Amino acid sequence: MSNLPPQEVMSPTAPAVPAEDDLVPEAARVIEGRSPWRLAYERLHRDRAAMIALGVILVIVVVAIAAPVFSLVTGHGPDQQFRTTGLHSDGLPYAPNARFLLGTDDQGRDILVRIAYGARISLLVGVVATLLEVAIGTILGLAAGYFGGAVDTLIARLIDIVLSIPFLLFAISLVSISHPSLKIVIIVIAVFGWAAVARIVRGQVFSIREKEYIEAARSLGASPWRIMFIDILPNVVAPITVYITLLIPVTIVAEASLSYLGVGVPPPTPDWGQMIAEAQNIYQQAWWFLVFPSLALLITTVAFNILGDGVRDALDPRTQQLFK
Repeated sequence: MSNLPPQEVMSPTAPAVPAEDDLVPEAARVIEGRSPWRLAYERLHRDRAAMIALGVILVIVVVAIAAPVFSLVTGHGPDQQFRTTGLHSDGLPYAPNARFLLGTDDQGRDILVRIAYGARISLLVGVVATLLEVAIGTILGLAAGYFGGAVDTLIARLIDIVLSIPFLLFAISLVSISHPSLKIVIIVIAVFGWAAVARIVRGQVFSIREKEYIEAARSLGASPWRIMFIDILPNVVAPITVYITLLIPVTIVAEASLSYLGVGVPPPTPDWGQMIAEAQNIYQQAWWFLVFPSLALLITTVAFNILGDGVRDALDPRTQQLFK
């Protein structure tokens, strides 16, 4: 007989002691190893409103890319005037019908085709001007936040000056000495948009530059520019990404506002802001001329804003708790 106490005698059929990994919950093992960007993607994927907004944006992008297809299928050019078939005898445009699905404007042009081509202008200005704003603002914000001192003071005062100049007055003044063009519109919007980006990045860098890994990089002899773009920049990419999605609709509205005032993209280039301005005189007799370009602008900006909110919540889920 064994001399072991009864409680220490093990049955040959007793189950083996589970390994330590078996005690870890299945959910923990699933999450383990995922990057913050992967987790943010999964949170965004579960956000139904953001996914619907992304789908709407993709549809708008497809419409913009396929604008020549709309023109080919309908047989209507974006600047082609149909004086006999697109206008009544009294000069008023036609309402939506089988030939002109969204009706015609005051020049007898197809509104559907012009909205499709106008989407190209709005998206081009929105994306290009936003990228320029973010690039300039990020570089200056990194320099101001990292170097501090006189560099920070100079850039901070420059930011204050840019933010204090009225945007529309400056744009009108610039166009008065230069012919309006798509390039001028992009430059004007970028010149006034970078300051807000720089202020955000500057604040983020202030909270990062004294971290231990930054001090370690300095002690190893890393150059300031390497520290800013290799060590600091990846840590401010998340707020910059959120701001990009929220800045694009602001840029699109700014471009439409300039065109509405007559200092944006020159006619006859199709542009939503310009179409809204042209509809002012006859919108009571031709409601479609005002409604459809306005809806295109509204849907685009709302979709980008909803997507931006979803990206913000996905990258920082703690913000959702602040509004519950």
